[in-house]
Amino acid sequence: MNVIGVVGEFNPLHLGHGAHFRASREALGRDAPIVCVMSGDFVQRGGPAVFNKHARAEAAVLGGADLVLELPLPWSVASAERFAMGAVGLLDNLGTVTHLSFGSEAGSLAPLTALALAASEPETIERIKEQMESGLPFAAAREKVLHETLGEEARLLQTPNNILAVEYLKALFALRSDMTPMTTLRNESRHDEASSGPVRSAGQLRTMLEAGEDISPYVPERAARVFARERAAGRGPVALERMEQAVMSRLRLLSQDDFCALPDATEGLGNRMYKAVRDQGSLMAVLAAVKTKRYPLSRLRRMVMCAVLGVREGMTDGAPPYARILAFSERGRDLLRDMALKTRTPLVTKPASVRELPGPAQDLFALTAAARDFYVLGCEAAEERRGGSDWRTGPAAV
Repeated sequence: MNVIGVVGEFNPLHLGHGAHFRASREALGRDAPIVCVMSGDFVQRGGPAVFNKHARAEAAVLGGADLVLELPLPWSVASAERFAMGAVGLLDNLGTVTHLSFGSEAGSLAPLTALALAASEPETIERIKEQMESGLPFAAAREKVLHETLGEEARLLQTPNNILAVEYLKALFALRSDMTPMTTLRNESRHDEASSGPVRSAGQLRTMLEAGEDISPYVPERAARVFARERAAGRGPVALERMEQAVMSRLRLLSQDDFCALPDATEGLGNRMYKAVRDQGSLMAVLAAVKTKRYPLSRLRRMVMCAVLGVREGMTDGAPPYARILAFSERGRDLLRDMALKTRTPLVTKPASVRELPGPAQDLFALTAAARDFYVLGCEAAEERRGGSDWRTGPAAV
């Protein structure tokens, strides 16, 4: 049986995600179950998800997925390379996923595979480092080096889904995974671009949500009901701006050593951020004080989230040590029975069962649960800001 693995943030789920699910099944069989690994309450762009992970997982199942697993916090707020390695590693360890399906602007595996193979070469990695030492940011340095190797194909790395696609392929190669990669064409608007068509980007939908606009025409109908419920209950949308005071207070309590222990806090960047936190009076001013041509805003936002939530360098070494189930369909329930016999990583259905895991896995779950306690401070409804909800919430059976 074909089992399709998909990695996503679904922040929020939209019609493009539903189209990706359908296209994957058209290629591999209408009855092929889809297993998603999804970011938790904080996401890779360096901020809170617009709706909490349980609501987004439920929406994903209502929108066509069968089983949604959580990517634990350190990988959710990591660079594209570490994000992809954690998610692909988790899918690979399940022992049942046969195909890894991802969207791309390229719509074809051949050029993406060529880029992934070239980018994985030790010589290429060294040449990229040399370009960065001359002052180029990572993305520009990588494109320059790969352009010298592959020519115009390197320009594919200028679009976000292609970038992640290459990282997924690199992870498959590094892990020597048996999962077969496949890609579907993503032709909707880019993440932060406006569109007037029926398929809107997640970034555009977040902007609409924060403005109080109705996004229901642009998301799967059943998923729209979940988002409407969350809004009515005062649980979303959650935005970083609403949490700014809490963020700044956490940052001010950290030591210089804490900042230097953050992921990607190299070349004195941790020291720069420590100083900016004390010199500046707002989060935007902190980011502006630290930002240079070499350090993109996305990297700095991720560093801020890691600092606030207790994520340190080294936490993303290896694959996640457990697979927490957030939501499942009836077909997903059947798949879980088979998965339990084949998985190389523990499946966590009830939060209480985490106490049976080895100490490091328990610590990771506790860190991710503590992040939920911080996340809920961004909820409009005061009664939704209570702590401990991650320990009380089981998966949604949809």
